[in-house]
Amino acid sequence: MVRIAILNLTDLPEEIGGGALVGGAIRDWLAPAMPGDELTIIEVTAGVPVPQVGTFDGFVLSGSEKGVYDAAPWMAPVRALLLETKARKTPVFGICFAHQFMAEVYGGKAELAELGEVVGVRRFEVDGQVVDAHVWHRDQVTKAPPGARVLGRADYCPLGVLTYDFPAMSVQFHPEFTAAFLTHAITKNQGIAQTPAETKDRLASVASGDVPVDLMAKEVAKLLRSAPVT
Repeated sequence: MVRIAILNLTDLPEEIGGGALVGGAIRDWLAPAMPGDELTIIEVTAGVPVPQVGTFDGFVLSGSEKGVYDAAPWMAPVRALLLETKARKTPVFGICFAHQFMAEVYGGKAELAELGEVVGVRRFEVDGQVVDAHVWHRDQVTKAPPGARVLGRADYCPLGVLTYDFPAMSVQFHPEFTAAFLTHAITKNQGIAQTPAETKDRLASVASGDVPVDLMAKEVAKLLRSAPVT
């Protein structure tokens, strides 16, 4: 059995798809690929301390409403965690904001993209396979860190999936989102962060997409299980 910490880095209200829902969505997506393993949600933005690397065998970092250029009290501890996972070769997987934050911490660059916010379903090529994926982001990785390899991309997102020369991988899209989860979040965000026309287009994108419910779950499980079992 391996012990995996899921770090929830979003502080958005639960009613619009944030809060504790995010950690639960990640666990629900990953658990079928990791039967018998221990998946513990750490509510970092709720004030739960970032755990020490040695207390878990691997880490999953969530998305966030923050950008790498923001200042939040939990960012410095998460940065320290990422540096230590690299030094100790402890597996780590990052989603959306964490994809960008990992790139920054490991020597690359992420920034606000000129394209603006992208929400719905987009097509990615990942390791030679074309897949639909759920997305919700405005920032992108614009420079890969030293030692990173581009494993996946979209036409609008050339650095969409990164793997590293230590046990780490990250994705710009949200493999943990289900169509129902994203539909709910888009609907609840109308009038808050999007216009009615944007809501309509985004909902249509989700409805027409064909996103696997286990998107990359097996690959991530393999990465997280690569640590010595303690």
